[in-house]
Amino acid sequence: MKTLFTVALASALSFGAFSAQASEDLKELSAVNTNYKKVTITLKEGVGAAKVSILTPEGKVLSSRKVSVQDENLVVPYNLTNLPAGEYQVRIATNEDEVRYTVETMDQPIPASELPLMAYGKSLDENTVRLAVIGLLEPGVQVKIFASETGKLIHEEQIDQPEGFTKNFSFAGMQSDQVYMELADAKGRTKTLYF
Repeated sequence: MKTLFTVALASALSFGAFSAQASEDLKELSAVNTNYKKVTITLKEGVGAAKVSILTPEGKVLSSRKVSVQDENLVVPYNLTNLPAGEYQVRIATNEDEVRYTVETMDQPIPASELPLMAYGKSLDENTVRLAVIGLLEPGVQVKIFASETGKLIHEEQIDQPEGFTKNFSFAGMQSDQVYMELADAKGRTKTLYF
């Protein structure tokens, strides 16, 4: 009886070691990378037949596909742009083993050139307005000031300040609510300000 127990214990330990070894092997033969909402899974030669799945943190399968890695590495791309940014799991399973990776996806930032021109105007008193422009990518803002009633150009100026500026404009004989400004920066972004 003692011998039977010893054999059973040795078998369980060797099976556990084999299972741990298989897990380590699959981990060494695979890699997962993210770039914003794109996930790239690389399976190295030696994995064989496998099932690759994308799961929610709770384990719900979002996508799954069977692959076969033959004589060269295999890259399995996933595009998650239709899913919210956040944490997901990548499960790679073979007949012998399974590994899971946790990945974090994020929204790609909007390029600065696609952001609107950030310009703000404020009436300081009856005849004066303050213009503030921030976040310029290149120096150079064309400022045109028009009379509201007639649309006539009453002042034009090029301001070549890097990054941003603040400037007050005063109007003799006109009130600040009787003018509006049209702005255009060096990148072609425009904005109209009314007071």
